Amino acid sequence: MIIYESTKTDFVSDVVNEELVERLYHSYKEKIGRTSIQEIKSWENSLQRMSNVMQDGDIPEDACVAIEFNIPNTSKRVDFLISGNNGIEDHVIIIELKQWSEVAKIEEQDAIVSTYIGGGKRPVTHPSYQAWSYAALIEDFNENVQKQHISLNPCAYLHNYRKETDDPLTATHYEEHLRKAPVFTKGEIGKLRTFIKKYIVHGDKKNLIYEIENGRIRPSKSLQDSLSSMLKGNEEFTMIDEQKIFYEQAYQLALEGVHSDQKHVMAVEGGPGTGKSVMAVHLLVNLINQGLNVLYVSKNSAPRTVYASRLQRTMKKTHINNLFKGSGSFTTSETNEFDVIVVDEAHRLNEKSGFYGNQGENQVKELINAAKFTMFFIDEKQRVTLKDIGSMELIEHYSEERNAQLITGKLASQFRCDGSEAYIAWLEDVLGIRDTANKHDYGMDYDFRVYDSPNRMLHDIEELNKKNNKSRMLAGYCWEWPTGERKNTDYKDITIPDREFEISWNLSDSIWAIDQESVSEAGCIHTAQGLEFDYVGVIIGPDLYFNEGEVKTDYLKRAKSDQSLRGIKKMAKEDPIKAQQIADDIIRNTYRTLMTRGQKGCFIFCTDPELNKYFQERMEKVALYDNLSPGEYSRVAENERNYSN
Repeated sequence: MIIYESTKTDFVSDVVNEELVERLYHSYKEKIGRTSIQEIKSWENSLQRMSNVMQDGDIPEDACVAIEFNIPNTSKRVDFLISGNNGIEDHVIIIELKQWSEVAKIEEQDAIVSTYIGGGKRPVTHPSYQAWSYAALIEDFNENVQKQHISLNPCAYLHNYRKETDDPLTATHYEEHLRKAPVFTKGEIGKLRTFIKKYIVHGDKKNLIYEIENGRIRPSKSLQDSLSSMLKGNEEFTMIDEQKIFYEQAYQLALEGVHSDQKHVMAVEGGPGTGKSVMAVHLLVNLINQGLNVLYVSKNSAPRTVYASRLQRTMKKTHINNLFKGSGSFTTSETNEFDVIVVDEAHRLNEKSGFYGNQGENQVKELINAAKFTMFFIDEKQRVTLKDIGSMELIEHYSEERNAQLITGKLASQFRCDGSEAYIAWLEDVLGIRDTANKHDYGMDYDFRVYDSPNRMLHDIEELNKKNNKSRMLAGYCWEWPTGERKNTDYKDITIPDREFEISWNLSDSIWAIDQESVSEAGCIHTAQGLEFDYVGVIIGPDLYFNEGEVKTDYLKRAKSDQSLRGIKKMAKEDPIKAQQIADDIIRNTYRTLMTRGQKGCFIFCTDPELNKYFQERMEKVALYDNLSPGEYSRVAENERNYSN
């Protein structure tokens, strides 16, 4: 969608005659349905400057100008475009306009600067990177750009910014991005004109802007090839046994579903470590390789960030990140806008979207609506907040509402926890989630330890992490995470005074799961769910304790900064029994999830001494039963069941 399009001559005329703002206002209202004259007027200064730039006799009068091009399937907008031909090939110039007057360099991060915006000084992407990333996004997914060989040339124009010697905006730290998309500032109108005239020698005879706006959304061949090569050489995404069989079935069903007139939905249930995320990434990459418009979606940003980083090798992160979206991105999507949407961790889907939870109707419904084939990977036992609504029941309901063919399946094999289905069953029994037959067996190949000292547990995790950077500390959300200290590793959020132990929550701006230094920080349910490690050390907080022969929960011990149980106190006043049951399920599911993140081992320390003792006693029973013959095991187990009843 484009808000305004005209020739160079008409654009300059509209600015000079003070008609542009009015035209933009009415166009916005017609195409988007909401805006304000004040918002449009905020552009007036920038567009006046672009009018000055365009008033050069050597820029063709019939060059095409467009304002506010919304890149399909994204919320990104290109400020200003100019199209034409240089005598050899067609070109479209992408210009990112900024009204900034100050910039500070941020050396620790790639392509990030600091400037005053939104009432304060904030980190933002460098304008050169921003312009280049928009061009890369269009090149990757616009079929007309690919087939018609339309060359995109990005740059940025900061018309209020005056450069100085050793200016932070053009520091060598940003050299790579400046080379791909030069930045022009106040007093450099001549240089910007030269840049434009290099590519726009003749006018636009082919309606290039129209071709871009109406180009079919398809991944480029280069993107397909790069993704395929990265996946083949990446052990993180190797599929084995049932994973491979189930993937092939899902892949074929997706191909058939996309080319069918009927909408299709597939829902796959699977517990921790059954390979749901690995299959999701394979489906993303290999369906893109078939020329389909595919997205990987999750509510939680942690798996999106980590999987994108692990796929990323020779490609820039922008190319990869455009394939990964949050579950709240589809409130305004058109029906079948995408070929395939692969939804990982579907149990974490919410009803409403947006920062304030006031957008959309239901994420399950919106995801089914937005794609010809929507695939959900789900484990209802991993719902860990009050807002988590993802369920098979909802998927079935909205599939029927949209007349979609629903295919269901279950992944039974356990790939995390050293292949030990026994460990999951034992853990659920120990946590009081459900009674299982595995009261005394968690699989001898799995390394489960109970520590009396959290310091010792941290030491062992740090030592194991030295091998391959795949061991992490985790904790229940019972300690506050102050906003002002979220980037300060010297501030220790989690403190256990009687054990002389302290540790920080993970940094808010780091990729905690793969950052080598983050082994000395603790992750929570929100940064760990959907990920896996070799070993995890879990600090079980006071929200889980042992009393009167039972494992119990106390939601009042959760940190106020944790949003998982937001609204539970109000619910408790209206229906205390229901509130207690929901909170109890969430707390137990949270620790089940945390304690199944390790493929090879899980170490725990409980702040409640009685709970620590209880876990140790359960482990002693495991050791006892391991030494019994099969017949003796059966007799003792039967006696215990009779005694319990």
